[in-house]
Amino acid sequence: MALKTFKNRNNKDLKWPKIIITILSTIGFVDTGSITLKNWGLFTSLSCPGIQNGCETVLNSPWGTLFENNQVNIPLSLAGFITYLSILVITIILSLNLISPKEKLNKFLWWLIFLISCASSTFSFLLINIMFFKIQAYCFFCILSAILSFSIFIISMIGAKFESREPMIFRGFIVAISVLLGGLIWSTNVDPSNAQDVTSSTENVSPRITTSSSPQKVKFARFLRENNIVMYSAYWCPHCHDQKQLFGKEAVKELKIVECAKDGKDNQYELCQTKGISGFPSWEINGKISSGTSDLNELAIKTGYQGDPNF
Repeated sequence: MALKTFKNRNNKDLKWPKIIITILSTIGFVDTGSITLKNWGLFTSLSCPGIQNGCETVLNSPWGTLFENNQVNIPLSLAGFITYLSILVITIILSLNLISPKEKLNKFLWWLIFLISCASSTFSFLLINIMFFKIQAYCFFCILSAILSFSIFIISMIGAKFESREPMIFRGFIVAISVLLGGLIWSTNVDPSNAQDVTSSTENVSPRITTSSSPQKVKFARFLRENNIVMYSAYWCPHCHDQKQLFGKEAVKELKIVECAKDGKDNQYELCQTKGISGFPSWEINGKISSGTSDLNELAIKTGYQGDPNF
């Protein structure tokens, strides 16, 4: 009798895991979707709780882009958007009870949720480490996504009610290792510190810019140049690179940048000395020097920019 009762409980379809996963995946869908639209310039600026400029720094870092060329820009958040959308659609199908819990398709769908969330959790773990140890900035939306992925992963193990732990552990381990190795290779390839410039190795030049620019950033950079607002930089300065990354490679081409390092390519060392430049990056705005990496919105206010500030 006890054995029969146990089997009945095991065969009983649990509703609450599907409800919670639906809610969590919806939050993730909105979270990553908003970031993606912001990256494409189709969404207003996001208010990021926490450290000032943290989200901007993280999302505009080399690790914030999955793929890009002159025509296409695929932000990493788009991968998260597709992941949460997939989980949401699968969970809705399960919640509608169109498939009997005893059917193989039902188990297959639960396996999909488990493996997708396992992969997402592993990659999120890698990204969190990159955020704190490489980028050294704090992004609320990124941490939220990691928490959502891990929560869905845990709940999927409860909702799926796998009959044996061995296949679950084995498949989860294979997926986690594969994603971790692939993620490490990708992370290494996009790391600016590992990038090699195509110019001569004897020339001291800044690392290449890996982020893309929205139309608003390009227009802002053009405004700065037309109003003779100058950025003083040094090729070896990481904060200068961070500042350029905020603009993106297309917008940087519009900026008026002066190389101040004495051994830098095309440097204007004497001009920098005359201007009294002692910190990098420095901005010359209406004859006054302002040092430090600047948020684009703050820079727009300082320079009196009247264009679209949704960078």
